[in-house]
Amino acid sequence: MGDRRRLFGTVVSDRMDKTVVVKVERTKRHRLYGKVIRVSKRYKAHDEDNACKIGDTVRIVESRPLSKHKRWTVEEIVQSAQGV
Repeated sequence: MGDRRRLFGTVVSDRMDKTVVVKVERTKRHRLYGKVIRVSKRYKAHDEDNACKIGDTVRIVESRPLSKHKRWTVEEIVQSAQGV
């Protein structure tokens, strides 16, 4: 399992059963102007125990296709959201 990609992100939705939406932000440099810009992408991840809440920082790991849009699984809750 060492060849699977792992990403860190923030849970932005936990309304689905056993699924969370994780927003992963990264920085990249603009091709022409060189300015550093923030780019984000949303991933649907499998959360077996419905343990994740909105605002949690989680680590997700690549997995086999679990549904039409789910290809990631929540591996660990790195930091819980405080007072959300």
